[in-house]
Amino acid sequence: MALEPAVVFVHGMRTSSAIWAPQLAHVHDAGYDAVAVDLPAHGERRDERFTLAGAFAVIDQAIAALGADRQIALVGLSLGGYTTLAYAAREATLAQVGALPHPGRLAGVVAAACCSDPKGKPVALFRDVARVTVSGATAAERMGRSAASRWRRSITGRGTRAGGSDVAALLGATAAAGPYRPGWDVVTDALTHLAGRSSVADVRATRVPVWLVNGSRDHLRLEEQRHLAAAYQGALVVVPGAGHDVNSDAPDAFNRVLTRALHDFARH
Repeated sequence: MALEPAVVFVHGMRTSSAIWAPQLAHVHDAGYDAVAVDLPAHGERRDERFTLAGAFAVIDQAIAALGADRQIALVGLSLGGYTTLAYAAREATLAQVGALPHPGRLAGVVAAACCSDPKGKPVALFRDVARVTVSGATAAERMGRSAASRWRRSITGRGTRAGGSDVAALLGATAAAGPYRPGWDVVTDALTHLAGRSSVADVRATRVPVWLVNGSRDHLRLEEQRHLAAAYQGALVVVPGAGHDVNSDAPDAFNRVLTRALHDFARH
């Protein structure tokens, strides 16, 4: 088995594998085998509908293509981060019951911009926003402020000023990656699957190192300490000046963190 893990990158909502171009170049230059996948309803899989099971199948296919005897590091952003944590939790569960064909293949997870537990009411609020058809940016922004304010109040217990950027961050509604951008039906599907899961519980279930990486300006860092405390072996890195799209906002800093994480995974 190779000492250094191969790497599978998983993008955020309403983007595509294209967001990982700087990271792919970085790890390839360092000698790692790596691929970036398109989740269902995104990129080359835009004709599919998003489901968590479908996302797991995409990761399974990428791992199989890299070789069954390879250890694998998963790197996910936002929706991709939640997906990779859920995948790692599933791997741990299957290993416990002896149903995993290649136990020990997962070396670790780098989970970026996914430190707000999606379980329950907060995500349901944003899902409902995505279901409503609005005309004009003003109406959409007004709805975004309202949902974001309710979401913050449900998490923090107090009403704080929140703008449409909070909604954009949770939904992954940032700059488009590539010529095709999925519609809001993708958001509804994805949040429906996330609403029934706890990312903290997924972190707790994993039996591999988990590195949490957040931008300092990301409003969704509210529960990063809970996530860190739940980790079997964990690390938390906050990148100064970066927002929700930490890998794009600060690619050099993110790449340095990624290198450290991959070395840590190899040691374990």
